Amino acid sequence: MTFVLHVPDAGLEPEPLDPAQIVSGSPEVTGRVLWTSPDGRELRGLWQITPGVVTDTEADEMFVVLSGRATIEVEGGPTLEVGPGDAAVLRAGDRTTWTVHETLRKAYALTLS
Repeated sequence: MTFVLHVPDAGLEPEPLDPAQIVSGSPEVTGRVLWTSPDGRELRGLWQITPGVVTDTEADEMFVVLSGRATIEVEGGPTLEVGPGDAAVLRAGDRTTWTVHETLRKAYALTLS
């Protein structure tokens, strides 16, 4: 499928967090999958999270921050400061802690194991 989507106006659907992932605050996640490969292992989409602190275990992912700011601490690895225009890569299995300072929206491409 070939299409164009004006990202600032793109509607996103709620993606409830597992309460065990929430470290502090009341972050809310929304997203929208724009494309899935035939085998279901590759996804492209939009994702947004409101301020708070959450943990996650990552898939192989490359993303570009469209708006907002966050600090991503990778267990045993670097601390990433991300904001509008930044591209980041996370590896499958990375255990992360996201401190979201301003509602963050990103466009992502990920591969599931």
